[in-house]
Amino acid sequence: MKKIKFISTLIIGLSLFSCDNSLDLEPEDSLTPSVVFSNEALSNSALNGMYSACQSSDALSGTLDAITEWQTDNVKFVGSFPTFQEIRDYSTLSDNSSITPLWTTHYRVINQANMIIKFVPLSPDVNFSTAAKDDMVGQAKFIRALMHFRLSNVFGVQFAQNPSGNGLSVPLVLTPFEGNISVPARSTLLQVYTQIENDLLDASTKITNTAKSKATVAAAKGLLARLYLYQGRWGEAANMANDVINTSGISLASNYAFYNANSTEHVFQLLNIAGDAAGAQSYSNLFNGTNFGGRGDCPFSQDLRDLFALESGDIRVSATLTRNGTSAAGITDLFTRKYPNGTTNVDDPNVIRVSEMFLIRAEANLRAGSTIGDTPVNDVNRTRNRAGLTSLVSVTLNDILVERRKEFCFEGLRRMDLLRFNLPLRSASLPNSAVSTPTSPKVIFPIPQREMDINPNLVPNPGY
Repeated sequence: MKKIKFISTLIIGLSLFSCDNSLDLEPEDSLTPSVVFSNEALSNSALNGMYSACQSSDALSGTLDAITEWQTDNVKFVGSFPTFQEIRDYSTLSDNSSITPLWTTHYRVINQANMIIKFVPLSPDVNFSTAAKDDMVGQAKFIRALMHFRLSNVFGVQFAQNPSGNGLSVPLVLTPFEGNISVPARSTLLQVYTQIENDLLDASTKITNTAKSKATVAAAKGLLARLYLYQGRWGEAANMANDVINTSGISLASNYAFYNANSTEHVFQLLNIAGDAAGAQSYSNLFNGTNFGGRGDCPFSQDLRDLFALESGDIRVSATLTRNGTSAAGITDLFTRKYPNGTTNVDDPNVIRVSEMFLIRAEANLRAGSTIGDTPVNDVNRTRNRAGLTSLVSVTLNDILVERRKEFCFEGLRRMDLLRFNLPLRSASLPNSAVSTPTSPKVIFPIPQREMDINPNLVPNPGY
């Protein structure tokens, strides 16, 4: 998606907030909502601006997925950024300057979504149809849900630490900033998940857009499938994944040429052009060797290389998706080719793809003892066969976990998979494995100190 310059009132730099205990402020150099949403064309510009903000490396284009990868067993982080080293070593501090922008950027996008949700229905444009308004609101609710979900995954207490879901997660922010700075407390994980579910269910009834570079009904259902999987709601996860699989225009691609391309593989994928995801922490920059324009921070871990070596012929680790490059340590190492454009930063985030839906359906069906859509073994074999591997005759939960690891490595899903399976993020043979257990407080990021200084109702995570 081409980067669209958008109206400044939607990019207010303050992180959150609009409720009680507030200070009245008048945003400077900004247009009022009555102007921004006065007609359909301007409202659509605001919608495009929301997606443009998502393209930031601190939103959907790199940083968060990368740092969760090197918390796990997929990546051998060899960079020199002290803040990245803290994350790698499970010694992250609350003033970590790579963590703080994740919080502020995600909430900035949430604010833009909230503006659309509140003000688009109020537009006086008589030619702005109810269906068009509903579509914009539905897309904004999808993005709001996605941002809250991503924040809750890294800053919130997970079910592994508190199975009831009553552990503290992140603040729910459901109203736009309009000049009042407020100080909301943290919601529980269950409260956050409930709001995400409500947003996505509503979005799935409102969205009419079919372009997969923006939110669609299939994207809302795909994120619901992931949410239900994380909650252990197996039947609902399988049904939602099955709905996505059976959506017109979505199907498993025949090969791996779908990266950075318009493909049936994608359920939701932002489309970047040069500069959209620019920055030292983008996918392109982090995952490429120095000889390909990247920083050389994130080569394959030996543990991941050993896993692929257990079955020969897996084209996911052949020349199709890997290449040798020069690491930040100055040595030749193995890097992924999922984000090959280290110089131009045009790589597209793979937010939701249909292969995840097949593996969600497989896992949910296996855990529930059901066969919604198909059998677990058939669903796993679909991704295995595409990778050039022989079919299995039966599958276990561990088989599915392994397949998910190989299929989605470097795409930011591994950390939550291990936490869901109640497994350490690193095996005993890897550094800092003792503090990578699901119950360790260090597997969750600290609430940024800057945010706690602003908002006295934000309490720190356990262990910080």
